[in-house]
Amino acid sequence: MDVFEAVKARHSIRSYQDKPVPKEKLKKILEAAQLAPSARNIAPWHFIVVSDREKCQTLAKGAYAKFTAQAPIVIVALGDKKASEKWHAIDTSLAIENMILTAVAEGLGTCCVGSFNEADVKETLKIPDNFEIIVMLTIGYAQEKLDLTSKLLGIIHNKKALNEITSAEEYGKTLAL
Repeated sequence: MDVFEAVKARHSIRSYQDKPVPKEKLKKILEAAQLAPSARNIAPWHFIVVSDREKCQTLAKGAYAKFTAQAPIVIVALGDKKASEKWHAIDTSLAIENMILTAVAEGLGTCCVGSFNEADVKETLKIPDNFEIIVMLTIGYAQEKLDLTSKLLGIIHNKKALNEITSAEEYGKTLAL
């Protein structure tokens, strides 16, 4: 699968099979994060891989994060504010997108979870104060049954047309493609 195919195939998965993610696939996903670009090559990220069911239950306490308890893997992506005060969130986000696209290419589903209580997650995972939780990323094999939540969100939130999100040279000038 080429990168553009992975981009088109990617969608948020909120229902997972009870099937472990093979270590070689997880390693490849984490290596993809390691290869991401960062300002001054600081790589101000750290990723906590959580598979413990009890800890996943704790991570699932956010209002829109209940499905997190079902995912075989939850990666908690951290940005080091001390290492890169200005760019930690952007740099970590680039690494996360590399992980997402690699997971899709490996036949896995993902979902970015922003619904969490940072203090609870930090306490549960013993995260130092210099780190900000950027996002939690669920990873696993998509449930074969209809993932109704994802389908409904897909219907409601269609992608904007290219001419709605682009301009040529300055805001509002049509980009001819």
